Amino acid sequence: MDWLWILAVCIVIFLGVQIIRLAIADCDLSLQWAEKFGVKPESLRGKVVWITGSSSGIGEYLAYELASAGCRLVLSARREAELKRVKQGCIEKHGSQESDILILPMDMVKFEEHQQAVDTVLKYFKKIDILVNNAGRSQRAEWEKIHLDVDRQILELNVMSVISLTRCVLPHMMDKKEGHIVVTSSVAGKLGVPGSASYTGSKHALHGYFEALRIEAADRGITVTMLCPGPVFSNLLETAFTETPGKNLGGKMDVTKEKRMPTKRCAKLCVAAIANKVQEAWIVSEPTLIFFYLSQYFPNLGRWIGMKVGMKIVQKIREGKM
Repeated sequence: MDWLWILAVCIVIFLGVQIIRLAIADCDLSLQWAEKFGVKPESLRGKVVWITGSSSGIGEYLAYELASAGCRLVLSARREAELKRVKQGCIEKHGSQESDILILPMDMVKFEEHQQAVDTVLKYFKKIDILVNNAGRSQRAEWEKIHLDVDRQILELNVMSVISLTRCVLPHMMDKKEGHIVVTSSVAGKLGVPGSASYTGSKHALHGYFEALRIEAADRGITVTMLCPGPVFSNLLETAFTETPGKNLGGKMDVTKEKRMPTKRCAKLCVAAIANKVQEAWIVSEPTLIFFYLSQYFPNLGRWIGMKVGMKIVQKIREGKM
């Protein structure tokens, strides 16, 4: 009987510790453990990392964190001037050398240029160790008002361009029997997020494609990491799609009022996930994190809560206003 009592106490203590960890966490518990006790980012030193969408936001800060870890970088986005600014930041503040960083401007939806871009990287660095598919755009729109052309444009950028570039890079990685594919998804890739149906659908699609790749390519040395950030301070609202083709939201985030994760912190957690080859990382603070856990382990309960609290409350949580 004494042993049963001791076991019960141990279980209660263990559960209490996990609840406390969850209450103060800004990521899932596996990633929290990996960040504190796992492989350090410096293990990536010398790796060639290609980051798309690296001219601002999460992509920009990923470049800084990876530069600090000693990685060699390929920076891609449409705005060459911004890429040069990010490169200079890596050199001046994060220890990179001029030759450590290749600026490779590209429009992700010009699929016909992807193979040429891969060839350019291989000519410069001779290898690609990690591809970070970070390029993409968000959306704010009501489901029934979205023009079908907007759905097509979002899927083309957020999904098809990612698939296309990855398929161009994969043969090289498979030839050397080693490679790491990282995809910036979102909490919207795991939940039904109201007010962003096309964006949510695109992120769900990424999980389907890359979970399939994870299994298919596991015996050929390919690792897949899905990053699922929640509300983060960035400029994503400026370029977010709406329901109307050609119309951007042009919104701004209020750093004084919104409870979003700082971009630097998000990038640091992303790099911890990459260094530890975490399969899926949830990078999100409370109260979204607890709802995320409920929705993953008790999906029907998560759906019920979502419908009961309603779209306005869910939107406020998503925008960091609760």
